[in-house]
Formats: sequence, structure tokens, C-alpha cells
Amino acid sequence: MNIICSTLNAKFIHTSLALRYLKAYAEPEFHIQLAEYTINDPVMNIVSDLYSKGPDVIGFSCYIWNIEETIKVIKMLKKIQPELIIVLGGPEVTYDTFEWMEKINEVDFIAIGEGESTFKSLLTEMSSTQDYRNVAGIAYRRNEEVIINPQREKLDLATIPSPYRFPEDFPNLSKRVVYIETSRGCPFTCQFCLSSIEVGVRYFNRDKIKEDILFLMEHGAKTLKFVDRTFNISRSYAMEMFQFLIDHHYPGTVFQFEITADIMRPEVLQFLNDHAPEGLFRFEIGIQSTNDYTNALVKRKQNFEKLTRTVQMVKEGGKIAQHLDLIAGLPEEDYDSFRKTFNDVFAFEPEELQLGFLKMLRGTGLRREAEKYGYIYEDHSPYEILGNNVLPFNDILRIKQVEDVLEKYWNAHRMDTTLLYLVWNVFDSPFDFFQEFGAYWDKKGWSRIGHQLEDLFERLFMFLSTKEQLPLIVIEAMMKYDYLISKSHKPRKPWWQDKFDKDLRSEYLKTLSETPSILGEEFVQLSLSEKDLHKHTIMEVIPFDIGHYLQTGSINNESTLMLIFYNPTLKKSALFTASLKNIEG
Repeated sequence: MNIICSTLNAKFIHTSLALRYLKAYAEPEFHIQLAEYTINDPVMNIVSDLYSKGPDVIGFSCYIWNIEETIKVIKMLKKIQPELIIVLGGPEVTYDTFEWMEKINEVDFIAIGEGESTFKSLLTEMSSTQDYRNVAGIAYRRNEEVIINPQREKLDLATIPSPYRFPEDFPNLSKRVVYIETSRGCPFTCQFCLSSIEVGVRYFNRDKIKEDILFLMEHGAKTLKFVDRTFNISRSYAMEMFQFLIDHHYPGTVFQFEITADIMRPEVLQFLNDHAPEGLFRFEIGIQSTNDYTNALVKRKQNFEKLTRTVQMVKEGGKIAQHLDLIAGLPEEDYDSFRKTFNDVFAFEPEELQLGFLKMLRGTGLRREAEKYGYIYEDHSPYEILGNNVLPFNDILRIKQVEDVLEKYWNAHRMDTTLLYLVWNVFDSPFDFFQEFGAYWDKKGWSRIGHQLEDLFERLFMFLSTKEQLPLIVIEAMMKYDYLISKSHKPRKPWWQDKFDKDLRSEYLKTLSETPSILGEEFVQLSLSEKDLHKHTIMEVIPFDIGHYLQTGSINNESTLMLIFYNPTLKKSALFTASLKNIEG
């Protein structure tokens, strides 16, 4: 048999760990080709490529992000090659399996749950007696009847071969995210999450995992993401793995973990702050909501005080970037409650704050109780909610406006100085800033058109210009600083209209070349000529000392020369400031 395992990833940089487990487990009895695509690839291109491989059996790994496109591929393939055997697996078809078999007549088999042993047993039966009653954990057709066999017992994870030793993967390891699994299952029971369904946690062999990680780094892997639902369940295990990665990592490698923040021990965090190289680790923390009643309804235990301690210790350590998650639409969390949740979490000023919307995943307790909370949601994946008894669709649309500008501005970190000033000093709260700006953005129709970096600055300033009694000259100065300091080379044309008199600029630069001490000792050490200053600097006169503000958080109302030097050797920018009085003598 010519067997292919395929899936449609969300992006090219993603890789499917599931396919590689299936291939590793099936060998050497069965040789399997891997065929990965993305959900953005044209269906015809996917079908053409798969058909050209001459398959007898194709197995598709199905998730909420790819099921709809996968169905299109399946239907087209079966029209072209009716005798082709189609097998589905993955979390999206593990639940409501009978419904899927009825909905997609082109599907011959569905592997339910953990797939490695099930898929191999199915292939064995296909190549022998074809008596599928003997294969636990599958749905199949017998004549016109759909049969669902009892599920098989959970695998001993020690029996699963490494999914990382395929030579065809080596050329792309440095360009893609490599997923590492050290455990399966989750100790928690959050009713919106599929992981809550599997009781208990099973671990892979630690020594084999370490060998795999070393192997992957040796072959060029740069970004390795642990997919364990809670990496830090076991303090001893987490410490052992953190120490191993600190001791053996390759330069430029990044390891990402999903952690539960309120069970993270302070001594573990202190160890990381003391010993982890900056940038080696990245934490993803699902906070979801700070409403205690909401968390209780979804059986989510969360101690926000301990969570806060963890997030703050990590932030103060300055070694580990943090990605914090929120979910809008959980039970009994209305618009005002979610506003509080957002503000509670934005107060941490995380490197990334992801605002997502509740998805009623098949198999979850919350989907079963949807009627209890008045949920309405999309019929097709990703089953995102459209409203509930306390959060109508109109409020969801408003929160989506927040999400839009949050992603473009805060998570992209294009103007952090400006945004932090706005959310803490100008608007009533972070949420109110993003909501008002998001509503303005939506009203202008900017969500439907593209943008350049300069557009983002111009549009924010346009919005702020509509507000009364705002310190616009201060805000504009901060925006100019954010724009200039983020670049490694001198920009050709800034986003604002340059009104600086050229003769005056030349006069200032001449003064600075002759008396560099005006800008401080660090500037003196650069030994820049007047020609260098013309070529590699940009200057603006602003109404306060931005350097003083960055250090102290206070604004001194004194006209100041802000000079940004773009170091051509280091490819970095640097800020220098001086009172305008000192320059003009």
C-alpha cells in the first residue's frame, strides 16, 4: 500500500507532531509519506499534489483550524479516485464521531483518540483480513451502517518511537517551529478545554526527550515549543528540564512552555532569574479571566494573588518573555467584567497579550451546557460564540475592536512608550483606550484595508486629535521617539511632516560636532564628525526631555533637542538629549 499522512497546518512555520508520531509508530512494517500543507494553499493545489503521489490510503489529521478545508480536499479526492481509502483522526473528529461519519460520506475510517497504535492496527487489518471488528478505537462503514468500535487503552508512552529522526525534516528545522511533547493529559478540569477530558497525566521517558532535544538542536532547530498543557505540574521535573536546557542549549535557540502560573514555586522562578540566559525561555500563561465566579463555573481553579507573584517575578527577572491569554465570552462574564479582566492583566504589561473568544469545542463540558448559559455559536469550526445570556453579539463586536488594535499596536511593540503613557496617564484605563481607538479604527474602515508602519502612527495621531484636552504635543513627541528609536537605519521619510529648518539643523549639528559634551560622555566617545552627524542622525526639538522621562516617568517641561544616532557598525539606534538652551548658548 502507498500510505500518506497529511494535514493542513495553520502556517508554513508550523509542523505536525501528530503525523510524525504516526509514521514513527507504523515503521518498519509500513512506510508512510508525510504531506503537509497550509489552510491558505488552494484546494486544487493540495489535491493535485496528493494525487500525484499515487496513494492507496490517505490519513488526515483534523483540528478546528483545518477541518473545513480538509473536507473540501477529501471530497475532491474521492471524486477523482473513488477507490482511495480516507482515514481521519485528531481532536476535531474524536468527538461526535458518528455525526462526522454521516456528514462526510467520503470518509472510510475515523481513528478516535490517541492514534499511533490505532492507525497501525488499522493498516495491518487493511493489508490482511480486512475484518475491522478487530480494530479498537475506530469508526468505519459496514455496507451502509456506521460502526464505532470501543476505544483502546491508553498507550504506554515509553513504547512510542522518536518522531524526530526523519532525514526529510532536517533541511527545514531551522525555519519552522518544532513541537516537543513530554507528557499527555492535564490535571485540571477547565470546561472549555479538550485537555480536561483526559483524566490523569502520563509522561514520556525523560532521557529520550533530552536525547531528542540535543538531536534537534544539532540539526538546526531554533524554536522548540513544548506542547504539554501544564509544563510545571511537577516542580522536580520542571527544574530538571530547565537545568538541562540551560546547560545544553545552542546559541539562538528559544524554548516555549505553557505554564500554570499560580502553581509555579518562587524558588523555581528565582533559579531562572539567576541562571537562565536572556531570551532562552518564553512562557505562555492562560489567565483567561480574573472573575472568580466565572472561573468557578468552568471548574477552573486560579489563585490570582499567586499568579500575580509569578508574572511579576518573571518580568522583574528580565530573562523570560511572557505571552498571556484572555478568553472573552466565558459564563457570566459580561462586558464590564471582561473590561476588568483585561485591565487586571494588562497591568502586568506583558510582552504579548492575546485576546481570544470562547470556542465551543466538541467534547467539552461547556458545549454540553451551552443552553444553560444561553450560548449561540457558529455551526462550523472554530465554533466561536456569537453571544450568551450576559454578552450579546453587539458587545462581542466591541471587544473584537479592542482585539484588532491590541494586536496591531501593543503586541507588535511599535510604540510602547506612547501606549503606556496613554493607557496610564490619558485614558481612564487600558481597556478604554483600546476600545475607543478600536471603535474609531472600525468606523474609519481601516480594518478592511492594509497598512504600512507609517499608517499606524498617522492613524493613532488622527484618533488622538479628535479627543479634547489631550497633551498632543507631548504625545506626538513620544510617537516620534518610538518611531525613530525602533529603526536600525536612518529612515528616509518619517511619518510626520518635517518642519525643522534645514539651516538651523545644520547649525545645531555643527555645534554638536564641535562640543559633543553637550550630549554627554557617551556621545563624546563616539567621536562623530559633522559629516557623520548629517549622515547618521535625526534630530527633533520636543517640549520635554524624553531621556529624563524614560528614566523617571516624569515630564519636565523644557524644550529639548532629541537626537537619534543610527550606528552603521552595530546597526542599532541610540538616544541623546540636551536642553535647547545648552545648544543655543
